[in-house]
Amino acid sequence: MSPVIFDKKNILVLGGAGFLGSNLCDELIKENKVICVDNFLSSNSKNIDHLLSNPNFVFINHDLSNPLDLESLVELNKFKISFQGIQEIYNLACPMSAKNFMQNRDKILLANSYVIKNALDIAVKYKSKFLQFSSSVVYGLRNDTLSDEKIKEDYIGKVDILSERSCYDEGKRFAESFVNTYRQMFNLDAKIIRIFRTYGPRMALGDDQMISDFVSDALNNTDITIFGDKSFSSSLCFVDDIVDAAIKVIRSEFSGPFNVGSEDDIKLYDVALKIIELTGSKSKIVFSDNKIFMTQLAIPDTYKIRNDLGWMPIVTLENGLKKTILDLQASKQMTNII
Repeated sequence: MSPVIFDKKNILVLGGAGFLGSNLCDELIKENKVICVDNFLSSNSKNIDHLLSNPNFVFINHDLSNPLDLESLVELNKFKISFQGIQEIYNLACPMSAKNFMQNRDKILLANSYVIKNALDIAVKYKSKFLQFSSSVVYGLRNDTLSDEKIKEDYIGKVDILSERSCYDEGKRFAESFVNTYRQMFNLDAKIIRIFRTYGPRMALGDDQMISDFVSDALNNTDITIFGDKSFSSSLCFVDDIVDAAIKVIRSEFSGPFNVGSEDDIKLYDVALKIIELTGSKSKIVFSDNKIFMTQLAIPDTYKIRNDLGWMPIVTLENGLKKTILDLQASKQMTNII
């Protein structure tokens, strides 16, 4: 790994203006210098506005399907990259809009191929630690996996390579192969985490992601829509716990892959009821057809990360929902003011 010549690490966060990426930047900036790269395809500038005045934070608007030469960027001169290099790279760069999934499929293909290559080439150049944010979709959808059993990392998965979702599902599997191959060929300290369904502050509104839309609809006293029936259930992990796991993994001796998420299988109907209770809403719950990118996914077995790194989610669903409601409520108010 490139040495830390100065007092803080240089850390590169790819896809850092998204929901999960911006929360990761918030934690990393406390003790490091952070370079956030994004092109706002499915993210939002408001997620990082509060960081732009921090001298240890630089935002780069760039499409990572094209190579990125960090040393050529004047705004990064203060980070002395040619001397210090990059110590850690977190790759979250992949469009994550449920609503716009179909129109973003070509960009998702690039994210799981060209972007991965360009990110790994940076890691090879600077001998950086590298963390790939993979997904529970590598195991397949709930009906295609081992019924209702919790999924372990050694399950090889069952994914339809020709489905409408394959650019993402099979793409994430290919991306893991890319990372593993680079690890073997270049002796790269590259690691993989498989993220299960996550919620929390800065989730996009009106994006068919259900939890954020549940909150928005509850605040508006309009019908809350579940894309499925009353039995639709899911693993739900608060974003702060995911960020904690990511940092623990990249700074560990283990390469993974690690499942990262909650082992609790929760009915979304019950989540909607809790949101109605917490917001004092008059909303009713209705059901609609499944969306292509909003379906039941596997539930993780997290023994491996608990045993190797002592990680487990600590934010309860009720506390996580309270924090999410406060954030989205503030976001809606700001939108109305603008």
